[in-house]
Amino acid sequence: MIRYVPAFLTEPDQPPKLSEREELHQIITNPYMIRAERCRRSFPLFVRTFWPIISPDKLKWNWHMDYICKELEKVAILVANNLPKKHDLIINIPPGTSKTSIVSIMFPVWCWTKWHWMRFITASYSGALSLESAEKSRDIIRSELFKQIFPELRVKRDKDVKSNFRIEKLILGNYGEIKNIIPGGNRYSTSVCGTLLGFHGHILIIDDPIDPRRAVSDVELKKVNDWISNTLSTRKVDKAITPTILIMQRLHQFDPTGFILNKKKKKIKHICLPGEIRTEKFAEKVKPKELIKNYIDGLLDPVRMNMDVLNEMRKDLGEFGYAGQVGQTPVPPGGGLFKVDRFQIIDRLETSWHILSVVRYWDKAGTKDAGAYTCGVKMAKIRQGHMIKFVVMDVKRGRWSPEIREKIIRETAEADGHFTIIYHEQEPGSGGKESAENTVRNLAGFVNYPDRPTGDKVFRADPYAVQVNNGNVLLVRADWNHDFIEEHRYFPYSTYKDQVDAAAGAFNKLANRKLASTVTRSRR
Repeated sequence: MIRYVPAFLTEPDQPPKLSEREELHQIITNPYMIRAERCRRSFPLFVRTFWPIISPDKLKWNWHMDYICKELEKVAILVANNLPKKHDLIINIPPGTSKTSIVSIMFPVWCWTKWHWMRFITASYSGALSLESAEKSRDIIRSELFKQIFPELRVKRDKDVKSNFRIEKLILGNYGEIKNIIPGGNRYSTSVCGTLLGFHGHILIIDDPIDPRRAVSDVELKKVNDWISNTLSTRKVDKAITPTILIMQRLHQFDPTGFILNKKKKKIKHICLPGEIRTEKFAEKVKPKELIKNYIDGLLDPVRMNMDVLNEMRKDLGEFGYAGQVGQTPVPPGGGLFKVDRFQIIDRLETSWHILSVVRYWDKAGTKDAGAYTCGVKMAKIRQGHMIKFVVMDVKRGRWSPEIREKIIRETAEADGHFTIIYHEQEPGSGGKESAENTVRNLAGFVNYPDRPTGDKVFRADPYAVQVNNGNVLLVRADWNHDFIEEHRYFPYSTYKDQVDAAAGAFNKLANRKLASTVTRSRR
C-alpha cells in the first residue's frame, strides 16, 4: 500500500493531484505525518520516539535529558540560520545518563530531518566507540519506523560506511515515486587524534575524548588537548558559525573540559551536572546554578542513579574516580591532601609579628618547554603571640632555559636579601649534581644549599599539609595566589606539582628547629 505524500515533499512545479480538501483529510488522518512534524519540532520527542531502535532497554526519562536536548536545539537553529554562534557547549555529566545516545547518536539524525544539508564531525577516544555511535545513527535512518515517518531521507547507497556516511533527500511524487534526489550532509567519525584532512563540519561533536584509564597521563592529556586545539578547530565550515560540542565526565584538572574552560572562558556555555550534590564540593559544581532545584533528595537521576547505584560506583571507581566521573570535580570530596579554604590571605606581615627565619626553596625544571615549571617559594616562620605560623611571601614561577633560570635565581636572591636562606632541589644522578653545583656557584655570596629530598612528593608534602589544614599557613596577597591555591586544591592529582614541592620544601626547612634558632641568633 502506497502511503500518501504531502505536497511539501513533492516537486514544487508538479501540481497536486488531490484536491485541497482531500489533501487536508489525508494529513489529518495520517498519523505518520503528524508524528514527523511533532518530532521535527521537539528533539526530546524525537529521542523518545526512536529510542527502541538503538536500545533494547526501556527508556527512563529524566529532567536532564529535556534540558540537554533543548540546549542542543538552540545550537542547531543558529547553524541552520547561518547565524554566529553564541558559544561552544561543554556538558559534564556522569556515565550512564544517556549522554552518548542523545548527543552523539540522535542529535545529527534529528538535525537532518529539518536541515538535510548539515555536515557533522564526531570523535571519541577510540575509533571503535566513535564508529559504534555512527552505526547506531545509521540504524535509525535505516529503520522501518524512520522510513514511515521520514520517507524523504535515506543513507546514500554508494556512500554507506560507518566512518563516513552521507544522506540524501528524496523529492517524492504524490504516490511515493521518486522525482528527484538532493545530496545531503554527512557524518564523519574518527578517534580523537585521528586524521581529519579534507573534512569540514557545520557542527563538531566530541564525546568522551579521553579514556578514563589514561587520564592521569600528562602525555596523553597534552596529546588530546593539542588535537582539539590545533587540528579539530581547523575543520569548521565557518569559524564564526560552527559550534563545538564537548560532552564528557570530568577525569582530571586539565582534561579537555579544564583545558577549554581555561582557554576560552567567555565563549563557553558550561553545563555541569554532578550525579549527586549531598557533598558540598559537588553541589558547587552545578552549572547553571538554577538547575540545583531539579535535583531530588540531592540526586540527579533518582531512578537510574539512586544511592545504591552511586555507592556501587564509588566502590568501583575509588574516591578519585568517583569525584571526577560522578561529582564532576577531579579531586576527592575532602579536597585532596590540602583543604585550601584554610589558607589565610593577608595584605602584609604585621610589625607585631616576630620573624624567626626565612627561606626560599627552588624546585628546578630542566627545560623551558611544555614540561614542568621551575618554582621558587619564599616562606617565613613567624611567631604570633604564643602561636607559630608560616607565611608564603612570594612565588617565582616559569618555564626557563637553564641559563635564564640561573639568572632569575640570582636576581631573586639579590631582591630577597641576605637574611633569606636559599635551598635548591638536587635531582638524582650526575646531571642533577652538576646542576646543583652550578646553582651553588651562581649564588656565591648568599647562604645556599642543595637539597636531596627523600620519599615521594606526597610523603614530603604531608607535614606541610597538616599545617595548611589547621589554618597555620598564610599567603601574602598577590597575583600568584590563584594558581598556587588551585595546584594545592588538586594535589596530588594536579598536572603540575612544582609549587607544592617548593612550598613543602620551604616548610620542611623552616620546621627544623635548629635552623630557626640559628637564623634568629644570626639576625641578632
